[in-house]
Amino acid sequence: MSGRQLPLLLAADAAFGRADFVAGPGNETALAFIESWPGWPLHALAVFGPLGCGKTHLAHIWRGLSGADFVAPPFDVAALAGRALVVETADVAARTAPEGLLHLFNQVRETGGHLLLTATTPPARWNVGLPDLRSRLATVPALEVMAPDDALLAAVLVKHFSDRQLRPAPAVTDYLVARIERSFAAAGAVVAALDEAALAGRREINVALARTVLDSGRQSGLDLSVDR
Repeated sequence: MSGRQLPLLLAADAAFGRADFVAGPGNETALAFIESWPGWPLHALAVFGPLGCGKTHLAHIWRGLSGADFVAPPFDVAALAGRALVVETADVAARTAPEGLLHLFNQVRETGGHLLLTATTPPARWNVGLPDLRSRLATVPALEVMAPDDALLAAVLVKHFSDRQLRPAPAVTDYLVARIERSFAAAGAVVAALDEAALAGRREINVALARTVLDSGRQSGLDLSVDR
């Protein structure tokens, strides 16, 4: 049974600093490459992985290093010369605005800028109808960010609890790891929902409350359980 992400309105404001990023086997290669800037071997990099795996967080870490701007079509290519740039859901941009992305790609390369592309799949699998853009993308290193494993998901949950000055028993984290969607976004959202429920009911955050919060999500049409 596939899970659906918790509603974003339950999530606290996202914290995208380097100190907020929890590294693990599924993301450490991409993180190391991001942090190697400006020593990238080429002017562009693609980071891909499933929704909620931390691609946007990595992009924000790079923004902190490079001063990058997040841009989307239509691109004002002339105004972006020599800049560090992030294009999220770049696979969509490659399909819907291929000429604009090609011009942006060329401008960045010609003016000494850098470009970070994020998507759920690698550039080789994007639906790119423009041959010149397809050939440019073929040269871009592509690094995968995998969904967090149990250990990393548990660490992310603990950090979200800690950020809210909450210290639930380890059994709560174990219960959630076995049941929520395997994503950073779901981890943040469920901790926010537990915090809200605990405050509203003046209750301790325990397994019983976690069960109630997840059951409430199912009753509202959001199935948060996943097969393990």
